[in-house]
Amino acid sequence: MAVSPQQAKFSKPLAKKLGLTFPILADPQNKVASAFGLVHRLPLPLRDIYLGFGIDVPRFNGDDSWELPVPARFILDPSGKILSAEAHPDYTRRPDPREVISIVSPDH
Repeated sequence: MAVSPQQAKFSKPLAKKLGLTFPILADPQNKVASAFGLVHRLPLPLRDIYLGFGIDVPRFNGDDSWELPVPARFILDPSGKILSAEAHPDYTRRPDPREVISIVSPDH
């Protein structure tokens, strides 16, 4: 699953467009992300850049906080034990899918 501060009315069409086969859960006001210490507020100069690219964070998230979660990945086993956790402030740095597969299926 994925967790996003984005309102469901925006996440659902995006998931369909991308052909995602997992749910995107809504995290209004980044409450879950905040509990994990994964929230940052965009500084004023960066807000203008986002708006210039058509990324209206307040409209998508439904509040005017300009807060976004740091991209993070948690892999849990069926009992809820955390097998792996990774967070990086650069949203372009994503875990290699092969790494994820090796964690969830060590025999792969």
